[in-house]
Amino acid sequence: MTALITSILTITLSAGTSLVYATIGEIYTERSGILNLGVEGMMLMGALTAFATVFHTGSLLLSVILAMAVGGFLALIHAFLSITMRANQVVSGLSITLFGTGFASFLGQRLGPESNNFYLSGMTAQRYAAVQIEGLTDLPILGAFFKQDVLTYGIYILIPLAWFFMYKTKHGLNLRAVGENPQTADAMGVNVVKLRYLYTVIGGMLVGLGGAHLSLAYTPGWTENITGGRGWIVIALVIFSMWNPSRAILGAILFGGINAVQFRLQASGTDIPSAYLNMAPYVATIIVLVLVTVWESHNRRIGPPNALGTSYMREDK
Repeated sequence: MTALITSILTITLSAGTSLVYATIGEIYTERSGILNLGVEGMMLMGALTAFATVFHTGSLLLSVILAMAVGGFLALIHAFLSITMRANQVVSGLSITLFGTGFASFLGQRLGPESNNFYLSGMTAQRYAAVQIEGLTDLPILGAFFKQDVLTYGIYILIPLAWFFMYKTKHGLNLRAVGENPQTADAMGVNVVKLRYLYTVIGGMLVGLGGAHLSLAYTPGWTENITGGRGWIVIALVIFSMWNPSRAILGAILFGGINAVQFRLQASGTDIPSAYLNMAPYVATIIVLVLVTVWESHNRRIGPPNALGTSYMREDK
C-alpha cells in the first residue's frame, strides 16, 4: 500500500509541476492588475518551442530559455494591448489563446504523430529524466518528492521564494499596491505602468516554463493540444489559491493527484469509461473551487485585486 501511495504521489508531483509554474506566473500578473486569459496559448507555444528546440539542438537548457522567452514575448504583446493601448483585457487575452493554439498547431504539424519526425524525435530528443537523491528516495511516501526531474525540483524553491517576495519585501508590497489601488501607488512614487509590464512579462515567462515541462519531462514529445486545457485550469487555480503563491501547490496536487489516479484506473482495466476518467480532474477542480470559494466567503474577505482588469494611466487622475 505504501508503495502504491508513493507511486501515485510521484506522478502527482510531476503532473502538477507545469500547473505550479503557470499558476504562480498568473498570480503575479493578476496581482499587478492585469488579467491574462492567454495562458492556454502561451503554454502551448512554450511546449512547442521547448520540444522543437531540443529536437534540433539537443540542448535542454536552451529549450527552457526559449520557451520562457516565447511566453514572455506573448505576454509583452498582451501587456502592450492592455496597458499602453488600453484594450479590453479579456479580449486581448482570449486573442492570445486563439493565436497561440492555432499557431502551435500549425507549426507542430512537422513534429506531431502524423509526421515521421515525431518517431525520430522519440529516439533522439533529450528530455528531463527523473533525478533520484540517494538516501532520500527510499523514505516511505516522502521519497516521492526526491524522484523527480530538475524542473519539478525547481518548484520546491519557487513556491517559498514567490511567497516571500510578495509578502515580505518592498517590491512585493509595491506589486500588491499596484493591483489594489494604482492611483495611490502612483501618488507614492511607484511606476504603475512599468510594474504592470514587468510582472505581466515575468508571469508569461513562467507560463512558458510550465508548457516546457509538459513537452520535456511530463509527456516528452509533441502532440497537438498537449496542454489538454491546463491553461484554463490555471485560471481556476489562481482563484482557488486566493492569489497567494504558497497555495498554488494545493490546487496543483489536487489536479495532478486525480490525474494520477485516473491513469492508474485506466491501466488496471477498470470498467469505468475512459471519457469519464479523463474528465475527472477537471470536474473535481471545479467542485473544489466552488466549495473553497463558499467556505472562504463565510470566513474572510475574498476577491481578486481591486484593480484587476482595470486600465490605468497617470493622466486619468
